[in-house]
Amino acid sequence: MPTSLFWGLNTEKQQNIVSAGVSEFADYSYENSSTNRIVKKAGISKGSLFKYFPTKEDFYFYILDEITSELISGLEEKVNTLSPDLFQRILQYSALEFSWYILYPEKSKMIVRAFTKSDTEIYRKTILKYGNREQDIYYWFLQDIDTAQLRWDRQKTIDLIKWFLKGHNDDFLTKIQKQDYADFEIVEKEYRKSLSEYLEILKAGIVK
Repeated sequence: MPTSLFWGLNTEKQQNIVSAGVSEFADYSYENSSTNRIVKKAGISKGSLFKYFPTKEDFYFYILDEITSELISGLEEKVNTLSPDLFQRILQYSALEFSWYILYPEKSKMIVRAFTKSDTEIYRKTILKYGNREQDIYYWFLQDIDTAQLRWDRQKTIDLIKWFLKGHNDDFLTKIQKQDYADFEIVEKEYRKSLSEYLEILKAGIVK
């Protein structure tokens, strides 16, 4: 968490520091990031950064908290506009999420790096910190679906969809992490194509 000295800064300076962190973590990941580059971009001394945040990890998780909260807030504003049809809702929700990614590509790149599976300590800490929140999001955006079309128990069906989306998203993040994913519009087309194909298979077994 930030120290009281950080909160004592004016808003513009706070934003400059956060923006420098987002840029660095987005481009280099946590493991390969450099506090020297961060302070140079932010226009502050290295000593100042550690007066504002006790460690690089504190700084990283503060920024990740901020941008994931921004993403969730943006989605919450529009989730009530989604179709009650289970499969339409999943596709529409993915479109909403990608629209945010397209608007904020640097923040989105940091999120992608943070949640792409890796054998690192920071990834394990990230999943420990955000794992329950991710599960809550799945249940949240599926809560108002129309159950009349479902062949099986509602909760079991939602659990199945949650497991599928988690696995599909993890695999997709790992794949695009190895590519140049600067253009999220191209990434969205590939993601929606893949998602639609798998949903058709699921639909055959779930819908009456």
